[in-house]
Amino acid sequence: MNLSNLTSNYVEVLMLGGFSLILSIILYLFFIWSKNRTINYIKDKNNFLAVLNITLDRLHNIAVLLILFLFITKTLFQNYSFASVVNTLLYIIFFIQFAYIVDGILVHLIAKSNKLKTSSKKSAVKNAVSLIKFFTRSAIWSIALLLCIENIGIDITALVAGLGIGGIAIALAAQNILGDLFASLAIVLDKPFEIDDYIVVGEMSGTVEQIGIKTTRIRALSGEELVCSNADLLASRVRNYRRMKERRALINIGVVYQTPYKSLTKIPNFIEEIIKKTENARFERANFKSLGDSSLLFEVVFYVSVPGNDYIEYMNIIQNINYAIFKKFEDEKIDFAYPTQTLHIAKE
Repeated sequence: MNLSNLTSNYVEVLMLGGFSLILSIILYLFFIWSKNRTINYIKDKNNFLAVLNITLDRLHNIAVLLILFLFITKTLFQNYSFASVVNTLLYIIFFIQFAYIVDGILVHLIAKSNKLKTSSKKSAVKNAVSLIKFFTRSAIWSIALLLCIENIGIDITALVAGLGIGGIAIALAAQNILGDLFASLAIVLDKPFEIDDYIVVGEMSGTVEQIGIKTTRIRALSGEELVCSNADLLASRVRNYRRMKERRALINIGVVYQTPYKSLTKIPNFIEEIIKKTENARFERANFKSLGDSSLLFEVVFYVSVPGNDYIEYMNIIQNINYAIFKKFEDEKIDFAYPTQTLHIAKE
């Protein structure tokens, strides 16, 4: 009787196992056919379909076959003693496959994010982007690993608590380094400045040459390299001259007191005409400001807009305007003033 029952059980297991395998293969072939057709259809589509494309591309064929086979086997053999082992294997393969898909999607979204886009010239910023990807992947696979360990039957409560305490200890020991690290990520995301920007921070000024994980390197006008902590930079007020749409210019002009009234009233019009004819310059005002000690003072304000806020080009425009003003005053016979004193001697 026992032999008959044992034989019957073996036959049942073989039949159900064969049925499970055949059904898994049929479903697997249908999945492969559907997957290939879907990938060909959604190729080069919008961002949502790109995510779907990554999901399908990262569905490993062997993993899909194993998941189908184990799921059907679990359903058919749920009353058998080895069902728990099948269930554990099913969850482990599923978590690994799911983590692999999520990893690909998040890396794709990080790469496509507008805030994280950077040109090849600004390769230093890519270090921080790579760091974001590293942290993201580490979090995904750590969670997947813990879920797999839990499904094996190991209690992860003590492990998670130990990792938490260890993480706090490491964070306290390396808080300055971590502060600079997260400051680097903040610079990448918020972009208060980028490479090649001319910035002023406190008493320091120069062109940003490199944004690293811990420090930012600035080339000063005098030639030396300034190395600044990322955390200190974010804690300071940063003036970014590269992002000025226009640069304000102010010129003070003094003419002699002997200038005739008619010539004096023409000066603002002369200057306005000169600035309006100058490319990339926008006139704002020219006024007879005050009666100085040794000159009649005029104040001229205008704006210069140069692509990229090139300071050399800005100074060339100022120079051309000064040349034109000097030439016009020369033609109109208006003399520039310079500091003088008149000494009157009285005779008794």
